[in-house]
Amino acid sequence: MKRINAIYARQSVDRADSISIESQIEFCKYELKGGAFREYKDKGYSGKNTVRPQLQQLLEDIRRGEVEKVIVYKLDRISRSILDFSNMMELFQQYQVEFVSSTEKFDTSTPMGRAMLNICIVFAQLERETIQKRVSDAYYSRSQRGFRMGGKPPYGYRLEEIIMEGIHTKKLVEEPQEAAIVREIFQMYERPDTSYGDITRYYAEKGVQFYGKELIRPMLAQLLRNPVYVRADMDVYRFFKSHGTNVVSRPEQFDGIHGCYLYQGRDSVTDKQQNLKGHMLVVAPHEGLVSSEQWLNCRIKLLQNKTIQANRKAVNTWLAGKVKCGHCGYALMSIKIQSGKQYLRCTKRLNNKACPGCGKIYTEEVENYVYGEMVRRLRDAQTPVGYTKLKENPQVKKIYREIEEIEEEISVFVDSLIGAGETLAAYINQRVEELDHTRQLKMEALTVLAENHVMPEQIEKVVSNISLWDQIGFEEKRFTVDKMITLLKVLPGSIQIQWKF
Repeated sequence: MKRINAIYARQSVDRADSISIESQIEFCKYELKGGAFREYKDKGYSGKNTVRPQLQQLLEDIRRGEVEKVIVYKLDRISRSILDFSNMMELFQQYQVEFVSSTEKFDTSTPMGRAMLNICIVFAQLERETIQKRVSDAYYSRSQRGFRMGGKPPYGYRLEEIIMEGIHTKKLVEEPQEAAIVREIFQMYERPDTSYGDITRYYAEKGVQFYGKELIRPMLAQLLRNPVYVRADMDVYRFFKSHGTNVVSRPEQFDGIHGCYLYQGRDSVTDKQQNLKGHMLVVAPHEGLVSSEQWLNCRIKLLQNKTIQANRKAVNTWLAGKVKCGHCGYALMSIKIQSGKQYLRCTKRLNNKACPGCGKIYTEEVENYVYGEMVRRLRDAQTPVGYTKLKENPQVKKIYREIEEIEEEISVFVDSLIGAGETLAAYINQRVEELDHTRQLKMEALTVLAENHVMPEQIEKVVSNISLWDQIGFEEKRFTVDKMITLLKVLPGSIQIQWKF
């Protein structure tokens, strides 16, 4: 079989200063002196990895022995990654494929040529990482100055062209009809007896759509948490400060008129909607839609609901807290049906059907299986031995760190009480009490861990509970499971158990 010549071309973005794919191919054709060739073109793809459809097709054709020579306009068109390029060179050598860069003359048949090629790819990767750093720096510089950083406008606003600091950008402007609905949502949720479900059902019945779709709970939660809507004053400033947010704007900029932008923190890995610590808050040029008091009432209600849910006690199965969906990792909830039977359902699927779930799995069947496995585990004499010293226990170290973080958070909250309004002051006092309670629980956990290290009868209790399973209570069963099992992953037809020993 006669092998072909291949021309590969890539363009990241359509820019005036970026050479087009067509021009790249024309340059490459000179290397063939009129010979036949096959084109492979990836438009709109980065060179940082090999996840490109036409490049993958080229590599597949090489593995089938169809390609004799690969020609590119420039080295960085095929890869900007040292590792990816090295792997491709090995593939080329394995299948005796010649590699040619039309603007950088390399002879890959010689050691010097291959060395020069590797040096060039090092600089290509350096250029990519330098560009990424410049883009990142520019993003944080502009966001700290209150510039809008792209994306579709939040519901209730439209975009309007403005000039800020001599730079063309966009500003949020109230969209009257949508803004009225946003205000109505905050008014509804501020009432103590109003839930997510009440609001989503209300707008579904009215036929109101949000971005062309029916309002769902995650969308509603995001809307209520977004500080873009608040007319930010000093109470808002103190709220975010108390949660460890990096408030970039000066206190005097919180004038009770303008909304805020909440940006992802540079080094933060947490979701900015769920955890405010380490993220960046900036007063924006647009006007907010709801008062600070109303926004804070709603935001605090969200936090309180989250705390209540987190502290909810298990009642339906002694596997609660351990059993997870094998597809998405979300908790499985034990639900009782009219017949009295209970079955496990993925909480993510229950919320928005984004997970296929685990099928119809009865809770009793899973409990029976897990109990049988626990019996087998102990019967095989796989009991924990060789306890580490308490101070060397990673779990103990983790709890100590958590206690320190809680004490720091309490200190910040107490400091933020100075000058706080009535709503915020009440919330801060409540949060300090909750944090102090959490600290006490952590201290109790340390005590339990200490007992485990000095009192081996804890293990004896587990063994005893397994032998008397039908005679012990719900909490004793939960204790036993907690001592033996880290995690249960449930999939249709299978259960995976992660043991603690």
